Amino acid sequence: MRYLIATFALLLPMFVTESVMGQKIVAHRGASFDAPENTLAAFRQAWQQQADAIEGDFYLTSDGQIVCIHDKTTKRVAPQQPVLQVAKSTLAELRALDVGSWKDPRYQGETIPTLQEVLATIPAGKQIFVEIKCGPEILPELKKQLTASGLAAEQIVIIAFDQAVVRGARRMMPQYKANWLTSYKQNKVTTQWTPSRSRVLEILQQTSATGLGTQGNLEVLGPKFVDAVHQAGKEFHVWTVNDADPARTLAGWGADSLTTDRPAFIRQAITQEAAKVEPAEPVAG
Repeated sequence: MRYLIATFALLLPMFVTESVMGQKIVAHRGASFDAPENTLAAFRQAWQQQADAIEGDFYLTSDGQIVCIHDKTTKRVAPQQPVLQVAKSTLAELRALDVGSWKDPRYQGETIPTLQEVLATIPAGKQIFVEIKCGPEILPELKKQLTASGLAAEQIVIIAFDQAVVRGARRMMPQYKANWLTSYKQNKVTTQWTPSRSRVLEILQQTSATGLGTQGNLEVLGPKFVDAVHQAGKEFHVWTVNDADPARTLAGWGADSLTTDRPAFIRQAITQEAAKVEPAEPVAG
């Protein structure tokens, strides 16, 4: 018995470390703290920072192409250039813009990438979280391009705030995971947050989502929230976590992934927390 206790004491730190480090690190719009968001430079830097996955935002253009950009217009990432509405512009028109210089002059010449170009950066064993920023109209072309990418089904996760997109993705492409995204609003009078935990669980079931992608609002979330989602058979993913303390808290609650602009920094933060586990005192013979 004494030998068994001593052996367990030696192995305990390893078990705890694996639990704490179980979170995947997802690079939000690439390594967007360091490089211009949603560009090939940002995605390549995310892989250099050992991210487990990248997350990018995608729209359908007027000529049926899929491009990677967050906003409905190009105004924010292409300042002092013609402002284009993504859905009403062609791929050629969008590609004429410089979307790197706003971040740093060394990124001058970065253009809005296509989905195909982003998919081509993904190494073996890594993932992409494809956030759909428009509506279900993108799904037929999305299916075509994902199928042609050569990536394994487990490397692709579709995510969206639009419940119709999640439902459509699950129906048309059941081989891929699809997570429903939500943020939260607080009623100033009642101080209640919406959607509630129970409403979140209802929507996950109604959409057939494989998981939740939740805003990292620690006033709303907690270990019971994480447990409820997991008990419903769904994954629990959190965005956008850029500071060490919230990352450690969410990791401790058992979040499946943390989406961050700073993949290397957040990885280090939760790894250091795991390393704080002290070895148990040896049992005297």
